[in-house]
This record gives sequence, structure tokens and C-alpha cells, in this order.
Amino acid sequence: METRGENGAAAPVDERCGVFDGDCPARSVLDHVTSRWGLLILCALHEGPLRFSQLRDRIVGISEKMLSQSLRVLARDGLLTRDVEPVVPVRVSYALTPVGHELTVPLRATIDVITARLPDIQRAWERTDEQRANG
Repeated sequence: METRGENGAAAPVDERCGVFDGDCPARSVLDHVTSRWGLLILCALHEGPLRFSQLRDRIVGISEKMLSQSLRVLARDGLLTRDVEPVVPVRVSYALTPVGHELTVPLRATIDVITARLPDIQRAWERTDEQRANG
């Protein structure tokens, strides 16, 4: 297995490398995917390609700067593509790569579990808040 170093050159990766090792490249990708916006961007693209403005409108609260930075990082990780249509004005759309699509399946399942179990999660919050308040 190989990965790309900071200079873009191929760098070998130890097959035993894992996300618990601080210097493993998988850790970097995991950070990008699980960042505040990475997960939402990937899941928004699960149903199909979207343009920048569609992504911005779909993900409430993301700034254009953060969306742009996150898209750039996720594209570098090989999780999405940026397609520029040569029209005036230029149209840019983003789509998941096969790796990105494969990755969104368990991410969406996680979101589904969180959504389904939200009442239980909220009760846990309330219990914790009560315990803290009561000392």
C-alpha cells in the first residue's frame, strides 16, 4: 500500500498502520472525514453531484470559506471530484468518488442511528445535567 507525502510523491505505508498511530496517514483522512463539515459534505453528496451553491444551501451554517477548504481537502483525499463545466458562467459540481461513496454508507448508517436514538440521547443529556446541578 502507498500514500502521497506532503510533497505529493508516493510514500510507502506500513500495512499495520492504524488510526491509533499518530503518524499514520489514515489518521489524517479520519480527521478530515469526521471534521465538523467533512461528514456533512460527504453525506450531502451521497445522493448525487451538487454544485457549490447547492452544498452551501444544504449544509446550514457552513461558510463559503469553510466549504471551499473542506472540499479541497476531501478532493485531495480522493473522496470527491471537482468537475468544471466549460460554460459561461463556469459551473463547478462535486461528486463522490467510488471510495467516497463507499465511505458514506457507514457514515449515513451512523447518522440514521443517531437520529433514531435521539430521544434516548436527549434523556442522557438531561440526566447528566441534573447530576451536575445536584453535585
